[in-house]
Formats: sequence, structure tokens, C-alpha cells
Amino acid sequence: MKVGVMMYEQIQNEMSRIIRKLQDSQAYDGSWNDPFETGISTDAYMIILLRTLKINDEELIRKLSERIISRQEKNGAWKLFYDEGNGNVSVTVEAYYALLYSGFYKKEDIRVKKAKSFILANGGIENTHMFTAIMLALTGQLPWPAHFPLPAETVLLPLSFPINFYDFSVFGRANLAPLMIVAAKKYRKRRKSSPDLSDLFVSKANRVYPWQQQREFGEIFSMIEQGLKQLIGVPAAIHQLAIERAKNYMLDHIEPDGTLYSYFSSTFLMIFALLSLGYRKNDPVIKKAITGLKAMKCTIDGLPHMQYTTAAIWNTSLISYALQKAGVPPNEPMITKANQFLLAHQHYKYGDWAIHNNGVLPGGWGFSRSNTINPDVDDTTASLRAIAPLIQIEPQFHQAWDRGIQWIFSMQNKDGGWPAFEKNIDKAILNMLPIEGGKFLLNDASSADLTGRTLEFFGNYTHLPKNNDTIKRAVNWLLHHQEKDGSWYGRWGICYIYGTWAALTGLKAVGTDSQHQAITKAVKWLHSIQNNDGGWGESCRSDTNNAYTPLGASHLTQTAWAVDALIAISDKPTSEINAGISYLLTNFDRSDWTKSYPVGQGMGGGFYIHYHSYQMIFPLLALAHYNEKYRIKALI
Repeated sequence: MKVGVMMYEQIQNEMSRIIRKLQDSQAYDGSWNDPFETGISTDAYMIILLRTLKINDEELIRKLSERIISRQEKNGAWKLFYDEGNGNVSVTVEAYYALLYSGFYKKEDIRVKKAKSFILANGGIENTHMFTAIMLALTGQLPWPAHFPLPAETVLLPLSFPINFYDFSVFGRANLAPLMIVAAKKYRKRRKSSPDLSDLFVSKANRVYPWQQQREFGEIFSMIEQGLKQLIGVPAAIHQLAIERAKNYMLDHIEPDGTLYSYFSSTFLMIFALLSLGYRKNDPVIKKAITGLKAMKCTIDGLPHMQYTTAAIWNTSLISYALQKAGVPPNEPMITKANQFLLAHQHYKYGDWAIHNNGVLPGGWGFSRSNTINPDVDDTTASLRAIAPLIQIEPQFHQAWDRGIQWIFSMQNKDGGWPAFEKNIDKAILNMLPIEGGKFLLNDASSADLTGRTLEFFGNYTHLPKNNDTIKRAVNWLLHHQEKDGSWYGRWGICYIYGTWAALTGLKAVGTDSQHQAITKAVKWLHSIQNNDGGWGESCRSDTNNAYTPLGASHLTQTAWAVDALIAISDKPTSEINAGISYLLTNFDRSDWTKSYPVGQGMGGGFYIHYHSYQMIFPLLALAHYNEKYRIKALI
């Protein structure tokens, strides 16, 4: 019993320490603004954008280039994540280009030479990812392809047509609208001072795009062509109408901060699209867009990082919820300020989500503080968890709760699962489009992580009966999408640990028996991948391998996910659970490469996220759940 007392005291002390850290990092408005870190690509693109537009913000450019060079590997390459082989060609080309364009680094610099050697040894500039190649074409470093797989006229196809613009995910549309414009215009903007990258070619041949060399896309191309033939009018006039429609789509979806959907990539592309349409660089729309991008800057290790987006709502909702689970009262000022911040950012505007979900009032939450029209299921359930204790005592929170619940209910897909942003955006034929990373970019299908966490919310925070049709359909979706080894794949995290954590906690919350075959199989899988030190760790390579791939080390956040899932299932602490808790207690301050290893995913193979807040949120949650479930039993 004494060992038990000591262990729970240690857990309580660690929870108190994390709570103090979170209290110290809260912003004056009640939010938490921990970095949304995505490597160096956005830093490179910012330098390239500023130099291309002759916006000589020298201090920012110099500091961004310092950050880029600080992330270079010994072999001259840059990586998306620690165990990504020898390096990433696309990211290395982006870094090389930005460093030279900054003016603070020359080709004679040994670090720049090493980067060039890596690029040439790995296929050259021709071997870059499609979106890197598009950026290079926009800035005059690569020729545009003869055609783009989605002509601008796609935006004119009616909703009744088998494929139309609104069949693509909202994050896909945000990038495709400006991309279709610049591709149609074959727009190039290259300054005389732009670096010469011609020595990065291996074959001296043009970059070959996927749709130029593969023929298996005939079916979807044929379908699009058939739709275009149905458009009535003179081809030139139809083309101009399509360009205008795409332009208006961009302008109609600009957020108050000037960015397109609060995303760096879509805003970057929008600026070039507007330039291609005759806008001047000092046009108010472009100037505000650049200001909005600059406002995404954060500081990491003393250097600036251009975030792909900001994560204030996501951070604040998760932290408020975790703090309350750890025993911080909802009327404590830290929680009150956080929940007032969340209340102020609930959406009141309609967005594209209403196209496939009409007749429903807005009531969701978005990811960033500047997001007003693009709510998502994850942020909405996270925010509802945070404000749940206040709905009986504060009328304004009760109203927000009702609107949020209604919106979440309405977002369930016809297959029973939940998407991230829009319902029923899951046409398999779109995966045939020859767009690299298309399965991540173009679809917003049901996923185990979204479905599991939504079930967890309904099970633990509402009074829905277990035989409710909404619940039954979601449970059936999860049961039918379990992998053969017992795991589930998580779309927005890395990857199988993430999905399995969400699925198990969701199934258990809605009353699924711990002895159900699906649950015992998942628990057995989690046990089988636990490391000798008690932790868990999964590589970002899982998503491109389409199978669980071990990291080769334990990761604090992934350990918290795994042990939290096991706690939800087990009535008493098992040896595996205790080993996981022990890992969390002894490794919270561990400072090695795993601390910055990304466990969030935007686009498999191209875009990974290191959430700085996760290393406090999820260990705190796991410790709180352990304490809540087992402490009293252990001390009796």
C-alpha cells in the first residue's frame, strides 16, 4: 500500500507541475498559443514570396534563413521528420532556393554546396513534389506543364454533376481555386535577382508531372470532359467565366485577417493568382494577405517560424478540458478566461459546410482564432468538453452548447462516421486524380480518430441512450474499419496509435463491453507494440507505408495516447498501464529528438505537425484519468 501511496503522490505532483506550466503560458485573453510547427517549408516560401514581391523585410528574411540553416542535416539535406531516411528532396530544394534568394547565403557556402550535392544525388530539381514544382513554376524556375489535371472550368460544373468543385474537401478547394487560375494563366513572376537554379537539374529535361506519364486516369478525365461539354457558350467566354468564378471563390472566403481560409499555402497561391489577374502587389487585398501571413509568425528557440495556420482554439479547448479533468475548478480564473475565449469564437457565419448540410444553424468551432467560416468536428467537440461544466449555471454557455450539439449531430456522414470539415466528401473516384498527396488533400471521409472522439464526447458528456441510432451507426462504422491486427488508422495524427486511442475511448464511452472482440484485439495490439521502457512510439512513415511502423524510441505524446486507451478499458491498473504511467512520470523533461518529433499529420508524405502543446495536454490527461479511476481503489 505504501508503494501505491507514493506512486499517487508522484502522479499528483507531476500533474500540479504541468498545471503550473500551463498557467504560466496562458495569454492575456485566456487562450494558449503554443506553436503549430511544420518544418521549414513555410519559412522558405515566405522568403521566396517577399523577395519575389520586392518586400524587403530584411530582419524577418534574415531570421527565417537562420532558422532554415539551423535545421540542416549533416549531409546537407532537410527532413520532414527525424527518421525520414537521408532527407527530403523537395524540402531541400525549397531550403536551397530560399537561402540563396534571401541574399544572406551564397552558392560558395559549404552548407549550400552540401545541399546541392544532396539534391543532385537524389534526382535533382525534377524530382520534387508537385506543390514544390508549382511554386518553382510560379517563380520562373520550372516551366509550366502543358495542362493541369483540373481545368478552371471545373468550378462551373453543377452540384448535380457526378464530379463538381464541391465534391473536393474544403482544404482541397482552398488550394485548388487559386491553383487552377495560375495554371490556366501559366503565370510566372521572376525577378532579375532571383537565384539561378538551373544547376540543380540532373537530366536537363522538363519536370514530368504525374498526369503526363500515366494513363490510368482516363475515366475521371473523361467524366470531367463530359461535364465541360455540357456547359453552354463560347469556349473562350466559358473559360473567362470560370476564371472569374474561381477568383470570386477566393475573395468570398478571405478571413478577417486577410488570409484565404487561414492557411499559408492557399494564401500564398491566392496572392500569385491575383497577380496573374492584374492585381498590383500594393492592392489592399494582397497587402492584407501578406500582413495576415506575417501575423502567423511565432518564435521557436529564439527564431521566427511561419506557421501554416495558428492553433489557438484547438490548444485552448484541449488545455481547458485537460485542466478540468486534472481537478482545476471551472470557476478558477484560468478556466473562466479560457472558456470565455472559446465562447467568443463559436461560429455564427455559414460556410461551405452548409452546402452538403443545409438547414442547420452554425454552431461549430474552428481551429484558429482567425477562422470564422470553416468549423470542424474535432474543435467543436473539444470546445464543448471544455464548457460542459458551465452549461447548467451560465445561460450563454447553455445556448452555445445547444448550438454546438446540433451542429455535431448534423455532421455525421451517411456511412455512420464523422469527417473533419464537411459531410459526405468521400468520392473514391477523386483518388484517381493524378495529384500527389491527393488522397489526403481531396477527400474528407469518415475517420477513426474523428468518429472515436465524437463517440467519446457523446458517451461521456450527453445523456444519449446507448441504442440511439446515431451512436449505433458510428459504432458499426468503427467495428467495420478496424485493421486486421486490431488497430485503427487515424487520419489527423500519427497514425495507428492515434486512431486506436480514439476508437477505444469512444467505443468504451458509449457502453461497448471491454470483452468485445474488437476491444480485446486492439488491447492485445497495443500491448504487442509497447517498448521495453514502458512507452510507445510510432513513425510518420506509417502513413506512407500504410502499416504501423515503429519509431524505434518512445514518444511522450504517443505513450499518453496508448496508456489513456488502456486506462479506459481496464477496471484496474495492469502492468502495461503502470509501465506507461512510469514512462510519463520519468520522461516529461526528456530533451532529445523525440521531443520535437511530429505526431500530427496534414498530408501524408508531405506535411507533418509538431504541436508544442501536446507534450503537456495528453500526459496530463492520462495521469488525470489514471488518478480518477484507480486512486481510491488503491488506497482503500
